[in-house]
Amino acid sequence: MLAIVAAVAITVTFAVWAIWAGPGQTSHGLDTDDLGYKVLSDHATVVNSQVSVDPGTEAECAVQVLDRSYTIVGWKVVTIPASEQRSRTISTEVRTTTRGVTGLIHDCWVP
Repeated sequence: MLAIVAAVAITVTFAVWAIWAGPGQTSHGLDTDDLGYKVLSDHATVVNSQVSVDPGTEAECAVQVLDRSYTIVGWKVVTIPASEQRSRTISTEVRTTTRGVTGLIHDCWVP
């Protein structure tokens, strides 16, 4: 009896996962490129990036700044509004706790 209950639980879990991650999910053509950064001060860095997403699709991106030991010292989530253009260049000023040495997009997603 216990084996049957466990098998049903595993089957239901797999089915829910397959529906959630299945063919209906799309990346909306989401792609990013880091173009550079400029350290403004010990507490601010501007990160320049290019974000490409299907026209008419809004996206959000997490932009981060790292220090010499690759510790995150600044983080900001920005919204990329829907547009007719596929690719857009964005400049994001990120406040930092200490001086950063690099800045980049950590991740983007379609909300």
